[in-house]
Amino acid sequence: MKKLLVFLKDYKKESVIAPCFKMLEAFFDLFVPLVVASIINKGIKNGDRAYIYQMCGVLLLLAVVGLTCALTAQYFAAKAAVGFSAKLRRALFESVQSLSFTELDTQGTAVLMNRMTSDVNQLQNGVNMALRLLMRSPFIVFGAMLLAFRVNARAALVFVVVIPVLFVIVFGIIWLTLPLYKKVQERLDQVLRRTRENLTGVRVIRAFHREEEEIRDFHEADAALKREQIHVGKISALMNPLTYVVVNLGIIALLASGGKMVNIGTMEQGDVVAMLDYMSQILVELVKLANTVVLLARAMASAHRVSDVLELESSMVFEAQTQDLTETTDEMIAFSNVSLTYAGAGDASLENLNFSVKRGQTVGIIGGTGSGKTSLVHLIPRFYDASEGVVCVGGHDVKKYDKAKLRSMVGIVMQKAVLFRGTIRENLLWGNPNASDEQLWEALTIAQAKEIVQGKEKGLDDWVDQGGRNLSGGQRQRLAIARTLVGKPQILILDDSASALDYATDAKLRQAIAHMTPKPTLLIVSQRAASMLHADLIIVLDDGKIVGQGTHEQLLENCAVYQEIYDSQFDDRQTAGKGVL
Repeated sequence: MKKLLVFLKDYKKESVIAPCFKMLEAFFDLFVPLVVASIINKGIKNGDRAYIYQMCGVLLLLAVVGLTCALTAQYFAAKAAVGFSAKLRRALFESVQSLSFTELDTQGTAVLMNRMTSDVNQLQNGVNMALRLLMRSPFIVFGAMLLAFRVNARAALVFVVVIPVLFVIVFGIIWLTLPLYKKVQERLDQVLRRTRENLTGVRVIRAFHREEEEIRDFHEADAALKREQIHVGKISALMNPLTYVVVNLGIIALLASGGKMVNIGTMEQGDVVAMLDYMSQILVELVKLANTVVLLARAMASAHRVSDVLELESSMVFEAQTQDLTETTDEMIAFSNVSLTYAGAGDASLENLNFSVKRGQTVGIIGGTGSGKTSLVHLIPRFYDASEGVVCVGGHDVKKYDKAKLRSMVGIVMQKAVLFRGTIRENLLWGNPNASDEQLWEALTIAQAKEIVQGKEKGLDDWVDQGGRNLSGGQRQRLAIARTLVGKPQILILDDSASALDYATDAKLRQAIAHMTPKPTLLIVSQRAASMLHADLIIVLDDGKIVGQGTHEQLLENCAVYQEIYDSQFDDRQTAGKGVL
């Protein structure tokens, strides 16, 4: 938690004002029983209406001043807590954005989302309650006891017995329930995970008719959460009856001893009422303090989880600024003895890759499912660092580039076309924020998406739902390709990004890219042999190894894996569909 307090440094004034005004509120609250006692002892006893009205005015003044102090404290506490959580969320988001794919894979999307949402909310509530009640409640408890001794020291001995017993009950129950609350939070995380999986994968669930199984699994997770909550709830429920029993026993003791002293004239009736008021104040504040401690314990657990994310350091370090790297070779991409092993994986996903690609060449990367095609192309923009060997772009190790320079050189269209909520124009401008409408239409034309946008009522300003849900798969892919083309990268990677396109559209797309000026170095990752028939170089992968590289004709002669892929897609090698590149 100490590491996170740095996010409160801009709210030092609010963090001081809030508890100070809460203490003022408590201070005025402590005077209320004394005023009530004075009304009974002097006003009512003597029948002095003027004095009663005067003291009622004092009570009203105390109420107004207390309310003003409370509202002021609430305002500054809320301002500090909300500001703290906003800064913390921004820091978390920046931290997550700085992580490499390795850390994102290790942590998982659900974990990171929970840290930025529910855990930060817990911390916000914890800071708010700490500023408001952490000092007020103990002040009321001990202040009430001291003022009770001022009213009547002998009768106040009851407080000496009641307060320790109340502390034992309250904090004993907290001690028992805190670890159980942690279990409840874990069960809640499981329910949230299942909920998220079901909502994001609802189409797959329905496609495989798995609704009943998923409902059953959710009910099991929900039932486990229910059991834990009921268990901890039963223990927590003991707090109110036990504390009220102790307080009522204390009240009985006060009334018994106070009544005797009133009869013998050593204590006033109003003093007995004041003592009862102080006993009630102590009870209320101890319950508040108990709830605050529970909330702070949850916030502390959340603080540890948030700190773990903030302390994560990317395994990938980029240069602060790319030095003047003169282009000394015609090779645009070169892999030298490159291997890749993912974090936590036992075996290497890529082993000893060696190949080079010249500027402007078209390269096809083909292989079976799980052969490592995507892993290979992810090394070029440095989404992952090679475990062994060197990956070069433009004749230089990718580790010598700063992130902005490398990512501007390499444009990649992912396997899954992801579009963001907004207009088509806003999505395309991700490729180049300064692109003109002419450049956007040029990219759309090359990506075979011009007709899609022209068919929309608002054209470039037509709306795109989150994830592109209001578009077909092929439309999403073409818009994703256009977004990358807007940036005019020197290296263009199509990672199976035309899988939803028909063969004719796929051929037109490749032909349009081939006629771009300047022509980018093109890498096509595909299961379709037709997409790379006329590529300058085809790399065949099998189980993370290069088992063949060369032209289409060369691979048909000497690569068994390529022959198998090709023959599975074409009945006749002589009359195979002609691709254009």
